[in-house]
Amino acid sequence: MVSLYVTLGVFVLALLGEALHSRRVRRLRNLVFGPSGRPAKWVAAVPMVRILANTALAWGLTTLLIVAPKVHSGEEMADEDWRHLVLVYDVSPSMFLKDAGVSGDLTRHARARELIESLFERVQIGKFKISVIATYNGAKPVVTDTRDIEVVRHMLSEVDLQWAFKVGKTKLFDGVAEAAKLGKPWRVNSALLVIVSDGDTVPDSGMPELPPSFGGTLVVGVGDHLSGSFIAGQQSRQDESTLRSLAIRLGGEFHNGNRRQVPSDMLSAASDDSRKPLLERLTLREYALFAVLLSAGLIGLLPILLHYLGTRWRPGVQYRREAA
Repeated sequence: MVSLYVTLGVFVLALLGEALHSRRVRRLRNLVFGPSGRPAKWVAAVPMVRILANTALAWGLTTLLIVAPKVHSGEEMADEDWRHLVLVYDVSPSMFLKDAGVSGDLTRHARARELIESLFERVQIGKFKISVIATYNGAKPVVTDTRDIEVVRHMLSEVDLQWAFKVGKTKLFDGVAEAAKLGKPWRVNSALLVIVSDGDTVPDSGMPELPPSFGGTLVVGVGDHLSGSFIAGQQSRQDESTLRSLAIRLGGEFHNGNRRQVPSDMLSAASDDSRKPLLERLTLREYALFAVLLSAGLIGLLPILLHYLGTRWRPGVQYRREAA
């Protein structure tokens, strides 16, 4: 209410001031605007522009004085500003085979850590709450909605998560289903699903349905997709076709990350922030700042425009050169 009273008061004072100023200008119109006594046509709008600009400036400054200040800190982010990164990570024994990387001397697990670390560096990870779901013969949430990226790094590098499962085949669908369950209460298009695996058999049916909270999905494959290595009496290699099929069925993107990092454009498309439009996210503070900036600019610019463009009449004597 205080800002309303101040705004109305300034509006009345500015209106009275412009009326008084208009009377004085009329008496001196020939001196100011020349023999015709008429300014440029656009000058007729100046009094009202000045009144509105002073009123907006008063409202903006009063509002900024009253509203609570905005704290720019990651820990103070509003709930609607936080995004979610859900990492479905394959921890099956085949992830420890050494056939990954540019020269093929890394384990698939080590290559997966490199790709995840690159992802952390190229997205605004400070705006994400991270969840990790380990998947092998089933799926288990390991970390849920943490803001501490070091916890995630520790879980991926120091903890051998394969021993939390019984021996069997990798079931990626279980990891996707667990991610879907985790993301149900989140707001629409606020989550990014990243699946890192060397692939395995994916059933033709029974694909878990992701809730609307997931706005992007990225499936990343690791391991040699051509030759592969032997484990438990059978050959294991990156099942590129299966992982690509999984990405298509989830409406996302697939990338073979065995030798190349995830392209920046693919990463940007998957992690795009799909919150409300900017205008819907502006608060009273932003509107007040905009009003102050615009009104102060108009008040400062009007005298210059009136001086140079207010009238075509220019006082003084013009000398002309006579032809010889």
